[in-house]
Amino acid sequence: MTSLPTLVVVSGPPGSGKTTLAHEIAKLVGCPAICRDEIKEGMVHAAPEFLPSPGDALTQRTLPTFFGVLDLLLRARVTTVAEAAFQDRLWRPGLEPLRKLAQIRIVHCTVAPDVATERQLRRRADNPLRRAHADPRPNDAAAQARGHSAFDRVSLDAPWIEVDTTDGYDPGLKDVVAFVNGLN
Repeated sequence: MTSLPTLVVVSGPPGSGKTTLAHEIAKLVGCPAICRDEIKEGMVHAAPEFLPSPGDALTQRTLPTFFGVLDLLLRARVTTVAEAAFQDRLWRPGLEPLRKLAQIRIVHCTVAPDVATERQLRRRADNPLRRAHADPRPNDAAAQARGHSAFDRVSLDAPWIEVDTTDGYDPGLKDVVAFVNGLN
């Protein structure tokens, strides 16, 4: 009998270190990382006049593409890391159909609101690919902090772990990978 692959859901508010952690987990587990922002950044290449805004057309196209890629990989029995800043209202409907295809394990990334905002501002300045996203500007810090605090984490009946990404990872990567592999 073949067991189901694992779907590792890495979630948290923007700037909480999800993408970096998702790629670290994928590298250590030996599987792909599918990151919502990277899909959207790839779509921008075919839309040179695109201007990002909350809920823009590319964001709307990214959601079904993201979950479609996950569905394809899990049907092929590929253990996969999925990363996005989705809140529960978007994660839950997308994950429910995947429950029969995979063992789901959730990694919640946490960090203080000021650290998340600083990370978002830095990546906006350092990464030209961020033009795909409606990242905050320096004068948006208060609104970002409110949004960070109001983030509604994915709430699914599945094992989960909380990882503080403020300065490295707490718990450490070894413990996170053990959790992903079902060893603790």
